[in-house]
Formats: sequence, C-alpha cells, structure tokens
Amino acid sequence: MPLEKPWLRHYPQEIYPTYDYPRHNVAQFLIDAARDCPQRPALEFMGKQLRYKRLHEESCRFANALTRLGIERKERVAIMLPNCPQTVIAYYGTLMAGCVAVLTNPLYKERELELQLADSGAMVIVTLDALFPRVRAVQARTKLRHIIVTSIKDYLPFPKNVLYPIKARRSGHTAEVAYGDDVHAFNALLKSVPPRFSCVEVDAENDLALLQYTGGTTSTSKGVMLTHGNLVANTMQAGTWFYKVKRGEEIFLGALPFFHVFGMTILMNLCMLCRGMNVLVPKFEPGEVLRLIHKQRPTVFPGAPTMYIALINHPDIHEYDLSSIRMCLSGAASLPLEVQERFESLTGCVLIEGYGLTEASPITHANLLWGARKNGSIGIPFPNTDAKVVDGYSGEDLPPGEVGELVVRGPQVMKGYWNRPQETMKALKDGWLYTGDMARMDEDGFFAIMDRKKDLIIAGGFNIYPREVEEVLFEHPQVQEAVVVGVPDPYRGETVKAYIISRPGCSPSEEELNLWCRERLASFKVPRQYEFRDELPKTIAGKVLRRKLLEEEEMLLKR
Repeated sequence: MPLEKPWLRHYPQEIYPTYDYPRHNVAQFLIDAARDCPQRPALEFMGKQLRYKRLHEESCRFANALTRLGIERKERVAIMLPNCPQTVIAYYGTLMAGCVAVLTNPLYKERELELQLADSGAMVIVTLDALFPRVRAVQARTKLRHIIVTSIKDYLPFPKNVLYPIKARRSGHTAEVAYGDDVHAFNALLKSVPPRFSCVEVDAENDLALLQYTGGTTSTSKGVMLTHGNLVANTMQAGTWFYKVKRGEEIFLGALPFFHVFGMTILMNLCMLCRGMNVLVPKFEPGEVLRLIHKQRPTVFPGAPTMYIALINHPDIHEYDLSSIRMCLSGAASLPLEVQERFESLTGCVLIEGYGLTEASPITHANLLWGARKNGSIGIPFPNTDAKVVDGYSGEDLPPGEVGELVVRGPQVMKGYWNRPQETMKALKDGWLYTGDMARMDEDGFFAIMDRKKDLIIAGGFNIYPREVEEVLFEHPQVQEAVVVGVPDPYRGETVKAYIISRPGCSPSEEELNLWCRERLASFKVPRQYEFRDELPKTIAGKVLRRKLLEEEEMLLKR
C-alpha cells in the first residue's frame, strides 16, 4: 500500500516533491563558491574577513598537509575547535583529501575525549593551544599520530592578534605547547604546502564524510556514519526550503556550534551553497550576539530555542536594531510557542521550528518559511523524505491523530552506527529510521513531536508527555525556562517534576505554578514537585541533558 503524503499539497510551486541530488564530495560546495565569487567574503571573525578564494586555498593547503603527514583516504581526522576560520578550513580540507571528519566538542573533558577518539580511531586532531594538554593526556590511549595546534589569534586582525595572547594568559586560557615530532603548528604546516589540491572523487552513497557522535542526552554517545551523499542531499533539501535567499548576498549568523550537525549543515554547508558570508560566533553570549547583529546585519539566523530565549529576555534588547534578520530556523530542541511569537514580534523575521536528528544529517521536517505553517508543530517533511507514525509494539502504521513513534526515510538518513551493528539494526528497518521520538500527524500532514520515547512519563498508568507540560509552564509570565522529567515514585511508579528558571526579577512560588497548571492540564499531568534553579545542564547546542537531571535524582535517592 503506497504511503499517503498529505503534506505535499502544502508545497509552494518553488519546492518540488523530489530532486535528483548531485553525487559529489561535500567539499565541492566550497570549490564551486570559490570559483563563482572568489572575492566575496566567506567568513567574518571578530573583525577580520576571509574571502572565498583564500578559504579555498587554505582548505587545499590543509588537504595537502594531511597527505604530507601520511594520513590516507578514509582515515579519521578529529576537529576539536569552536566556531573559527580554522574549523571551516580543517573541515573542507579533510573532505577534499577523502578523509572522514570527526567534529569534537571542545568542552569535552579527558574521559569524554578519550572515548570518542578511541572509538573513532582518529589518526590526527586539530585543536586549540589551550586544549593541547587535554589531548596530550589521552593520546597514548588512542590511535592519534599527529596533533595540529592552532590559536584563536591566528586569524584575528591587528591589533587583536597581539592583544589576544596577553588576555588569554591573564584569564588562564592558554597552555605551553612543545612543537616538534608529532605536534605541528597549524599556520606553519599550511604555509609549508601548496595552495592547490585536486579534490578526491568519492562514492557519494557509500563513502563517509562525517563520523558525528550523538549528544548522549539520554544514553551513551554513538558514532553516526554520514556519507557525502547524506550531507549533500540534506544541504540541498535545506536550500529548497530557503528558496528566497539572495545568492551571494545573505549573511549567516554562525552562533550554532559547527561541531553540532545542525550547525554544520545549516551554517557551513548551506552558507557555501548560497555563497553567503558566515559571521562566526565562537561562544554564544547574549549581549555580544546582540551587538554583533546590530553591527553585522545578518539576514539568516539558525539557532536553538535557548538562544532565542536568552535574547528576548536580555534587559538591553530594545537598544539594538535586529531588523536585518529575515529567516530563522530553530532546531536541536522544541521551540516554545511564546518564544517564537516574542522573537518574531521583536525582530519582524520569520522564525520556524524544524526537526531533525544526528542520524538524518540532521533535518527531516520544518514548517514553511513562506507558506503554510502550524505553530507548535515541526512542520512537514522535506523533499524526498517520507515520514509516518507507527505503533511502538506492533509496528503498524497509525492513522492521523494517533500518537506513536516517528519513523522517516530519505537520502539524508545515515548509513548506520560506527562499529555498532546491533544498534544499527534496531534503528534502521527496511530503509526506515526509527527516531525514538513520539509524534502524531494531523490530517494536513503536519507532524508534532510529543516527546522522546525515553522521556515519556508513565504515572499511575497514564502517559504524560513532558513537552505538553513544559509548554504550559512556559506560558507563565514569570517563567523563563522549564524542563519536566519523570522521577521515581513509590505509589505512581513515576511522578512529574518540573525544573524552573525564573525570569530576571521574578520569583514564582510553587503554589502559583501549581494553580496555573491545574487550570490548564488534567490533574495527572500537573507537576507534583518543583525545583527552582539558576541554570540547567545542557549540551553546547542548547539541548537540555535530562539524563543529568535524572542522575542527580538517583544520587539523592541513594543518600
């Protein structure tokens, strides 16, 4: 029986249901952009611009450097950097050489870093001088043969490049690096090789471009195998959604970390496809980002809900002109409706919610930027993407309105998990990716995520979806952030606990919130416990680490 696709009737004429995606190396996006507009600024970093011609040459040098170091095709290259020019250079240079990029969180501690490097089998890593001791400490327990070290100052304009080392020493963000043997200076290494390199041709459907580790918010992190075909397809799919972009004119605000797959696809790759300029933000600080928007006038701002929340709650937001922003795509976590509406009213932009996961490169769904949208939903599937809701027990397709597990298939879906065949078999069945997210589809083909399958709370036999409770709490005028989890309860099995961050100057009471929820939710969904906090444990992409909250609860029970 053919899959019904009611969402297709909402596609505007500019978006086709299916496309024939090119089967080339992901680095071809940069190569084509450098050919078409060599003098167009590709990157802006703390006052200095890097044009497409030079970015391409630097990436070619990096590919040549890998070859000189004896790194062979298909070997893994770890990149442990914040958003800076060196990240983009190393990423595209790695792909040009036919190697596999492993984007690594620079906040990782030694244990986390060792696990990822050992699992991936990375032969070389590019990192900051301040992070060098951490890498050196774990190197012996990995396959690392080379460490390429750079500094933030390497691509700063004068006099910032002179002042930065002084500031870094004073703040303790520096380390002594002994160069030689297996430790190489990024700039010196690139200068020692030619700025030309013939990009390696790939089997796009099978050759890996990226080994991207899942965030591990609910379980152990796994290496997701994404091919050149996966990443090219998802970049092109996103490009169709942004069909009104002005080629060669858009300015992207690069606040999402590139080592998160959402930032990598929607910022690095899509920006190259659009011949845009990427304003790099190495660390998200609300006040600094507001100043950056005011000065650089970005037009495209992909982000995470926590970023939009931080900006709309900044006390000085009305002092800045944010009117340049036209297009925003929110991902990495659910977008509260109130946040969406407030950000749109403050900026005049269109902010849509999308959906994806690392295993799908990552985007599968989004509301339309120019066309039908349903606030509170994740929108409709991308071109060439099928989606349906299935029963978690029988696996049978469920009709519109029924809640079940969301499964998807399309050219962006991963090849599998690195060295985990059993996990791959659980996630991929007959070409369908089982997302682990509970969802429902309405009659119009719009999907709504209820929650992660693992986050579902079962209290007294009732199914409770944390997102529904969180939406109600977000609507309270004194609540800035809210996260709901299920904690052990001797009578109900689980009970609902809410973690609250209050808005500045506010201090809602437990009684107030309880009354607010009881007026809007069935009694069994109302939180029985509240905990007020100044911050919540999150990934750097802004996704709340519910696992950490549950671990804290378990520790309390053991006392």
